[in-house]
Amino acid sequence: MIITDPDLLQVEQRLAEQRFDPGPVDGVRTRETTVALWGLQKLNGLRPTGRLTKATLRALERPREVRPLVKKGARNRVEVDLERQLMVVYTDGRPALISHVSTGANRTYCVRGRCGDAVTPVGAFRVYHRVGGWQNGWLGAMYKPIYFNNGIALHGSTKVPRRPASHGCVRVPLHTADRLFRLVKMDFPVYVDRSSTSG
Repeated sequence: MIITDPDLLQVEQRLAEQRFDPGPVDGVRTRETTVALWGLQKLNGLRPTGRLTKATLRALERPREVRPLVKKGARNRVEVDLERQLMVVYTDGRPALISHVSTGANRTYCVRGRCGDAVTPVGAFRVYHRVGGWQNGWLGAMYKPIYFNNGIALHGSTKVPRRPASHGCVRVPLHTADRLFRLVKMDFPVYVDRSSTSG
C-alpha cells in the first residue's frame, strides 16, 4: 500500500506550476521529486539538498523570477547556466521547463585509450541532430540526445549529480529527457553561459 502525503502533493503541484519536473504529482516522494527540488533550490540561491527546509518552502511560495542568461535570446531557446548547473527551456519567451543539470567536469579524461577535456563550451549554438531513444557511444549511453555543438548534446542520464561531472554534454534527469525532447526541435537555439558573467 502506498501512503501519500498531502503536504508533499502540494509541493509537487507548486514545482510543476513553476515549470520544474517532479515526476507524477501524486504525493509520493521519489528521486524525481528530489531532483526537481534541487532545481528550485538552485534557482533561488539555496544549497541543493532536496530537503524541505523553511527557505525551500518560502521559495515554493514566493519564487525568484527566472532571469534570462541571454537578454536578447530567441523566443524559443534553451539556456544552460554553467554556474548554477541549471537549464531553462523557453517557448514563446516564457520558461516551459526548468531543470537541474550536470555539465562538463572541467578536467582531462581518458576512456579506452582516448583522451579529451571534459568541458561544456560557452557560446550560442543550434540543435543539428536528435535521436529519439537510447544511443550508445564510446563515452557511454545517452537517452534522447539533442546535439548542439560537435558531439556535445543535451541528454537524459541515470547519473546527474549536483556537480559538473560529464565529459562535456549537458546531462538531464532521465525522466525530464522525454519532456525536453518534445520541447526542443531541430534548429532550436542553445545558449551556454555562466550566470555571473552573462549580460
